[in-house]
Amino acid sequence: MAGAIEKLLLRQVRSPTKRQTDYNVFMAQPIPAEFAAKGKYLMKLKITAGPFTFDAVLEMQKAPKTSEAFLKQMPFAGQIVHVRWSGEGVWIPLGDHQFGVGYENHTSHPAPGHIILYPGGISETEILLAYGGVDFASKVGQLAGNHFITITSDLDKLAELGRLTLWEGAQNIKFEVAEK
Repeated sequence: MAGAIEKLLLRQVRSPTKRQTDYNVFMAQPIPAEFAAKGKYLMKLKITAGPFTFDAVLEMQKAPKTSEAFLKQMPFAGQIVHVRWSGEGVWIPLGDHQFGVGYENHTSHPAPGHIILYPGGISETEILLAYGGVDFASKVGQLAGNHFITITSDLDKLAELGRLTLWEGAQNIKFEVAEK
């Protein structure tokens, strides 16, 4: 059954104007667990940052190459520090680590709860988590990163995480595929 669902989803996603009624009805239904588990359209993550735990979604449709490259690194662990140039965000400096992706679904202004990957170039590779207003930049100027993860729970705790990181220093962070 999953093969038939995959074919229908791919056909409908690529051409949403055809059979619009069927598409809307189908997309209103939950994606079957056996299909979602394959990570084709829905991938839930668990992020532990400092003392906080967040639910998140990997943006596989909006940033497929970045999502795929990040999944290969899972579970992904590091340390977040407060940004220097960008406003209300924390980041994982990754130096010259390469994910092998270019720009997709990129932005300089991620919303609170959005996580972006800067794939490197004029500045070092990094992952940034916005907890408030962010104008993504480095000492060399404006940057854009690929929005590939969206936090879906406890958004009110993000500012606490930001303040903790700013005043207490680096915090551990870990990204894992959610068990549910």
